[in-house]
Amino acid sequence: MWDEKYDGAEYIYGTEPNTFLHDNFTAMPLGKVLCLAEGEGRNAVFLARQGYKVTAVDSSIIGLKKAEKLADENDCTIEIVHADLEDFDPGLKKWDGIVSIFCHIPLHIRKKLHKKIVHALKTNGVFLLEAYTAAQLAHGTGGPPTEDLMMSAELLREELNGLEFKQLQELERDVIEGSYHSGRGAVVQAIGRLG
Repeated sequence: MWDEKYDGAEYIYGTEPNTFLHDNFTAMPLGKVLCLAEGEGRNAVFLARQGYKVTAVDSSIIGLKKAEKLADENDCTIEIVHADLEDFDPGLKKWDGIVSIFCHIPLHIRKKLHKKIVHALKTNGVFLLEAYTAAQLAHGTGGPPTEDLMMSAELLREELNGLEFKQLQELERDVIEGSYHSGRGAVVQAIGRLG
């Protein structure tokens, strides 16, 4: 599915970083960062340009090839990993930061992945997330078509047990990111630190 969506010259979510990431990336210690479901690379490339050592993981090889191209065009380097998040092993105490921007996957996969994420962060490592909530379905401006793929602050607090949240809130904001996110959005934003 994602190979088909990414198979074109257009960067369907644009080439600029997610606004929440752009405004909060300094919450993550400078070091090794993992970008989940990174697609065409806009967030990974932004972080690499800020001096982070970035690994981008995605299930779409076409998206990842476009991410490499975007990195080349921006005179920076990212590592790409072609993997399904259901099977992906982020390791133990490996990352200074982990980024999840609109990474909407089935609940049973997400719960397992979020548990792995807590263990994959180094001490003082930071997990930064923005995702759509179920209220997004009424907006129709992007995101998955079903509520079971959405997130909430309450769910994230449960799934990311072990993190101390500097920020965890649900809000509405304009999400203008390429042709696939285009208007008012209902989102949850999280910045969690492993103490």
